[in-house]
Amino acid sequence: MRLADRIAQCQTPFVVQSAKDHSLTNLNGAADFAAEITRCPARYVLSDDLTRLCTALAYSKGARNLACADLLRVPSERVWVEWCDSAWLSELQLYGFKPPAKDQCGSGRRGVLIKSWCKGRCGLIRTFWSVGESDLDLLASSMEAYFDLDVGDGEEPDPPDEPLRRALCVSDTASRNTDILRRCFRFRYERTWAKYYQGARLTAQQEEAVARHALGTIAADIPMLLAFLLLLSTRTGLPQRAPMLERLNRSRARAGKAPLLDHIEVLSPILRDSRSPTGNAATSFRRAPRLHHVRGHLVRRGSQLFWRVPHLRGDARSGVVRTRTVTWTIGQDPSAGNSIARAQPHGTH
Repeated sequence: MRLADRIAQCQTPFVVQSAKDHSLTNLNGAADFAAEITRCPARYVLSDDLTRLCTALAYSKGARNLACADLLRVPSERVWVEWCDSAWLSELQLYGFKPPAKDQCGSGRRGVLIKSWCKGRCGLIRTFWSVGESDLDLLASSMEAYFDLDVGDGEEPDPPDEPLRRALCVSDTASRNTDILRRCFRFRYERTWAKYYQGARLTAQQEEAVARHALGTIAADIPMLLAFLLLLSTRTGLPQRAPMLERLNRSRARAGKAPLLDHIEVLSPILRDSRSPTGNAATSFRRAPRLHHVRGHLVRRGSQLFWRVPHLRGDARSGVVRTRTVTWTIGQDPSAGNSIARAQPHGTH
């Protein structure tokens, strides 16, 4: 079952018990978002191929910068996006992220709920994931992210409420001056979680360890989500289909089950294969390099985005690399004033 459907049907509150006095505390969790996700006007479900592509766009060399920030917009005031955990985690490992623990093998699903304003340029994000089949296995991040894509250098994104609540900044030290997370995003504990940790009287070391763990449940999702929003802004770049659920929901209704939510399945754009059929390479007097993987990277030049797809290079017996560059051309929509794509992504030699 889709993560959105599971959360929409979740009725189990997230309650924790103190190890000291055994008191119970009700914390904000997945069940508190059941109504919001049910009413959400736009729900996207990413295919595994698209999940891998967006993760590669987010974490490949040259992609983590502000060059495309002016093209990013959340398409609706409320948007739900979900994907398969295993596809996301396997791609992350290609870019240096540690593999998950054995008890978190990536068999579940992940999702984000975005609430936006200012024409989709500002908003609030919360992440969710599943680790099992019961309501207790539906988890929500204790932290939320708020953002402002129009914030200037040296400025801070404005929190949507409660400005005195402590906010944390996440940055990439390798690209600090062009890091969109550092400039445009801030992270903070959700209100009930902030109050809970304040009452726990943690030491400074414990506070830092808890904060790092909490950030790990949300911060890594943001770049991948931004890559999806960037591709979604192209006019024909992402194939979409809406599953027909009427017949299935009639059957569920007869069985006394809740109906499944409408959603849009979003697929990866059709990219030409990065390797040709096996053949002989051009004759060279140099020793052929070992077969190796070349990381992809995203570059913007004026009105065009160039995605140098990940590809293999080396021994000719594994094929000759041909199509390595995908181009999205960005133009101006005169009626809306927003940047949109005018052409289908295509490969070039």
